Amino acid sequence: MADTTLDLTLDAARLTARLVDLPSESGTEKPLADAIEDALRELPHLTVDRFGNNVVARTDLGRSERVILAGHIDTVPIAGNVPSRLDEDGVLWGCGTCDMKSGVAVQLRIAATVPAPNRDLTFVFYDNEEVAAELNGLKHIAEAHPEWLRGDFAVLLEPTDGEVEGGCQGTLRMLLKTKGERAHSARGWMGSNAIHAAAPILRRLAEYTPRHPVIDGLEYREGLNAVGIFGGVAGNVIPDECVVSVNFRYAPDRSEEEAVAHVREVFADCGVEEFVVEDHSGGALPGLNHPAAAAFIEAVGGTPRPKYGWTDVSRFSALGIPAVNYGPGNPHLAHKRDERVDTARILEGEERLRAWLTS
Repeated sequence: MADTTLDLTLDAARLTARLVDLPSESGTEKPLADAIEDALRELPHLTVDRFGNNVVARTDLGRSERVILAGHIDTVPIAGNVPSRLDEDGVLWGCGTCDMKSGVAVQLRIAATVPAPNRDLTFVFYDNEEVAAELNGLKHIAEAHPEWLRGDFAVLLEPTDGEVEGGCQGTLRMLLKTKGERAHSARGWMGSNAIHAAAPILRRLAEYTPRHPVIDGLEYREGLNAVGIFGGVAGNVIPDECVVSVNFRYAPDRSEEEAVAHVREVFADCGVEEFVVEDHSGGALPGLNHPAAAAFIEAVGGTPRPKYGWTDVSRFSALGIPAVNYGPGNPHLAHKRDERVDTARILEGEERLRAWLTS
């Protein structure tokens, strides 16, 4: 039987390798969740709870402030990159090294080695981040046990290459449908081509000028792009429907309702017969003016950057908790077959978080 125990006396780099060698593709996280739960229950300074394959551990020292350290334990499908491999340059290769088992290792090390932090801590390890939003473990915790997520500030250990990335942008995917009338393509004048009717939509996209708003000193870059187009019945039929899928990446100063309204406004005169929201996750304000955030940035150093992609800091923002992204992985290497992480970054992240929580 395979050994699934975790030794939290290992430094964060070696612990990352151990986590990678315990595969946990989305939907198969139970063995790793079991291992994390077992390891944390050995620590007398923590209260540990579990919901599904999500594990939450907390200190209860009566500190004036509570910080949440959160990370997902699932990975994208393995692509021949497990077990892990450490090269002579100190680079660890393997599925999840970057996104985000290196961040999870840092969480576990802080849980094990900082029994009396200067702020109360909540550690959240959750499943199914890499798949559909309705499966997301952090979402399930927030719905079933919101009291487990109470806090003043949150750090999501998503890959940021050791730099603080504030908030995140929202993402809206909307289907724009045009209608026509079917006819034999040999007598096209007897029908109306729905694909041709999509031309104004594509022209509007090509002409679109996105905003670059500055929020808490961070410049976000919005984008509105076609990500798919679907139409056609057969090789000899004029199509009666066409669907253009557009993705709006919007700055966190817009609400979800404002984002939908903006897309509708942009294409209002483009012949769209129907607008359908296919997927939508709101953004998160950076909250860098919060005292805990300011202290965190001072402790870990560097200049904060905006988060252009969407992350689960959005879920914390919805709960009224300011949150930032900070993890040792390089986001440009996430999900790649040659995914890897510099172990020096992992050790640096561990020590910087420890310094922040013990100074």
